[in-house]
Amino acid sequence: MTDLSTRLGALMLQNPILLASGTAAYGRELADVMDLESLGGFVTKAVSVEPRAGAPAPRVADFDGGMINAVGLANPGVESVCAEDLPWIASHVRRPRVLVNVVGREAADFGAVVARMDGEPGFHGFELNVSCPNVKQGGVEFGADPEALRVVVSGARAATRKPIFVKLSPTLPRVGEVARQAVDAGADGITVINTIPGLVVDLERRRPMLGFGSGGVSGPGLLAVGVLATWRVRQAVSVPIIGAGGVQHATDALQYLMAGASAVAIGTAGLADPKLPGRVIRDLGRWTERHRVARLADIIGTLEWPS
Repeated sequence: MTDLSTRLGALMLQNPILLASGTAAYGRELADVMDLESLGGFVTKAVSVEPRAGAPAPRVADFDGGMINAVGLANPGVESVCAEDLPWIASHVRRPRVLVNVVGREAADFGAVVARMDGEPGFHGFELNVSCPNVKQGGVEFGADPEALRVVVSGARAATRKPIFVKLSPTLPRVGEVARQAVDAGADGITVINTIPGLVVDLERRRPMLGFGSGGVSGPGLLAVGVLATWRVRQAVSVPIIGAGGVQHATDALQYLMAGASAVAIGTAGLADPKLPGRVIRDLGRWTERHRVARLADIIGTLEWPS
């Protein structure tokens, strides 16, 4: 039987499959529809300093190429998550590794959330969503501003010894360079990619399908974008990478792993079918056994680029 375990720096995962942020809520919401204990881990819904109501409805729409959403990072705020959600995770989640996704309106918010949560039970690290807009600096996303990125990551680093992953946008023109900046500021790993900005039109109303207007596009079309971003980040940094975007099958996850990811996050496909992540894990085992791969870790980063 193949050893499917993988390492994300200090974190050992029983297999490389995670649930992406925004699709797993805080774990409790999925406990009755999937076997959480079979996962390598999951990333929680966003956590901010204050509660956020989020974007107006409708927030999610399907289209032929996938899904578009504008949830607006709605969440109950860090105090509520510490009081209500982390205790549930601590008492019900055993084997999966749990990362808390952190968002902010300004750079200092990230460090504030991390500092508040750091001593709480139930999770193993943080994922900083630097794709959200820096409201204090005119709305430019944190990851696109080297100084803002440095302040965000270094502030979080000063507040915790837990692993920190930085989630980057696919729209960054030099994603490898930005990954290097994040690592230099104290990140232990990188997550790529987040959604791509898009617009879907309701033809009958001649209005956007979403209440906010535009939104983030996810789904199978992002697979090739995410795999390329993973490969580019792997060329720039040696820290662990979580690959995300468009994963529906074990073969999709394998592309990310060969491109240099140590773990793979499933998002949209898992929303549509909560049983899908379990099938991906089983199919990874079957693929590796068929190809006589004794350890899944042995295929990470084995992609050979054309000369």
